[in-house]
Amino acid sequence: MFEASRAKAINQLDNFVENNLSEYSRLRNFDFGPEKRLNVSCLSPYITHGIINEKEVIQKSLSKFSFSKNEKFIQEVLWRTYWKGWLELRPNVWTDYLLELDKIKKEFQNNQDYLSAIDGKTNIDCFNEWVNELKENNYLHNHTRMWFASIWIFTLELPWQLGAEFFMQHLFDGDAASNTLGWRWVAGIQTQGKHYLASEWNIKKFTNNRFQKVKLNENAPPKVSEKSYNVVKQNFTNPQNFEEKNLLVFENNLSFEITDFKDKHFKKIYLVSNKNNNRSIKLSEKLLKFKSQLIEDQEKRLKDQSIDCEIINISEITNVENCCGLYPTIGENLDFLNSNNLGIHFLYRNIDQNAWKYCNKGFFNFKKYIPKIIEHIL
Repeated sequence: MFEASRAKAINQLDNFVENNLSEYSRLRNFDFGPEKRLNVSCLSPYITHGIINEKEVIQKSLSKFSFSKNEKFIQEVLWRTYWKGWLELRPNVWTDYLLELDKIKKEFQNNQDYLSAIDGKTNIDCFNEWVNELKENNYLHNHTRMWFASIWIFTLELPWQLGAEFFMQHLFDGDAASNTLGWRWVAGIQTQGKHYLASEWNIKKFTNNRFQKVKLNENAPPKVSEKSYNVVKQNFTNPQNFEEKNLLVFENNLSFEITDFKDKHFKKIYLVSNKNNNRSIKLSEKLLKFKSQLIEDQEKRLKDQSIDCEIINISEITNVENCCGLYPTIGENLDFLNSNNLGIHFLYRNIDQNAWKYCNKGFFNFKKYIPKIIEHIL
């Protein structure tokens, strides 16, 4: 479904805006099956890796329709920006998640209910199909992700931390913020006491009757967490002098030619690959291959522009005196840099600098500022 190239991403964006954007608000919640995805954009694997960016997507959608016609689509595009900003202001949520996951994995490594769930061998047919679809296509419809997480947590009664890991292992668009916070939200600990419960009627309706008579626990209480996280003041200011240095580019910014820094001069660009031996969550081979192909596609595009570049493994980053890096956001890459005391000067995207200051509260507060954010970036 997802060809690892910027050319493919642009083509997909153009086709969606031209042919399917007009029906997005009406049809976006329907999962018609993996072969019928025209009602959603399927751009998230590309946006997550920076192959295309939010500015491009929003700009193209607004060239087709007005903001009021596009508002729901633009909100969905900026959900990831919001989740990332929310996590940046509360970094310990990610740190604590990994600590909890490490402990729970040991407890559940031989748990038959857990093993049946990740093998798609439960007594819930729709869930089993979604497990297989996730492994096969490395993608699930957003509404289905909510059903999946709810079934995992409240019907199968498995820890949300393991479900979040399972998604990260397979999703082409998985990132630390959207994935972790999305699972916390379904469980009822992101917004304390407010959980998401999948229901038979909802699954039946929004799968267009593909799945019926789904027996679920529709009365489960939300999960409880005693932890609370206060906003930590952060500085997302760019350094003044960063030209004539080497630039590190991580897997979330793989189209240098559309970044805010495309007109700056860097000595050399290093495209940073991160294999499983440096990750807390071990990714599937298909996901690692997808990331690798996206990095190679960026390398080719840079070399076509006669820009000096090289692919390196993250473990090869040692001398950072003459380096700066496009900010990788909270996640495995930043964890490696921090754990190895690699004090790199980061360059922050204009949209993140502008949007993240509105991420101190919930999304309903954030979306009030979306017109202001758009005005700033376009």
